[in-house]
Amino acid sequence: MAWILLVVAGLFEVGFTTCLSKAKAASGSMAIWWLLGFLVSLVASMILLYKATQTLPMGTAYAVWTGIGAVGTVLMGIFFFNEPADFWRILFIVLLIGSIAGLKLVAE
Repeated sequence: MAWILLVVAGLFEVGFTTCLSKAKAASGSMAIWWLLGFLVSLVASMILLYKATQTLPMGTAYAVWTGIGAVGTVLMGIFFFNEPADFWRILFIVLLIGSIAGLKLVAE
């Protein structure tokens, strides 16, 4: 169950970085809605990370959480914000995913 909470926490991390990016580009009341989404996602991510670390080792949980957030945020940038998807970016995303999977495999 802790791993599921951790993955969902990582997805909320992607949510708060995406909302922050959208808020930066928005103006007026739309910026306020994006900032509200940022705050909700941030709080949800932190609470779920906290719950996951009650069972999982802190170092492993934090590394997996940031890895999911980093990979998810880069993929959001590529698919929704027209960021480049060159060979090196894809290679390092694959390496990050491999590292996350490796941490899960060796966690107690």
